Amino acid sequence: MLSRILASSRYIILIAVLGSLGAFIALLISGALQIGIIIFYAITEPNISSKGLKALSLAFIEIIDIFLLATVFYIIALGLYELFIDANVELPNWLSFQDLDDLKNKLASVVIVVLGVLFLGQALEWKGNDILSYGVAVALVIAALTYFLSQKDKKSKL
Repeated sequence: MLSRILASSRYIILIAVLGSLGAFIALLISGALQIGIIIFYAITEPNISSKGLKALSLAFIEIIDIFLLATVFYIIALGLYELFIDANVELPNWLSFQDLDDLKNKLASVVIVVLGVLFLGQALEWKGNDILSYGVAVALVIAALTYFLSQKDKKSKL
């Protein structure tokens, strides 16, 4: 009886799966709407100056960051579902998960890209304030995540 209850308790993870999927959809729709609004304003009120183009580029980079965050939630939803609910989900090989380490590695890779995009956005907004400390902090997190990923690669080769 207890083993059946424990085996069935894995379905509670559906809360996290549905929550992550909801966050993914909300961020994706929000980003798409923002892109539509920015394109509309870029067409109806064009500002071709370097300052205007810089602002337009920054707006698009910020939206790409939203899409990348949406991707993180999507990967979490897929990974948790495949690991806990149904291992036979049809996913491309690069997106399949064998264990929690696979999920962590994929998330770490996406986080590295998100941090790079965040720093790019900050660099474009830079107005002479202290960007060095922000850049160093981002670089340290990226270095730590890269080290984490490289250790996983070494373990899998052994």
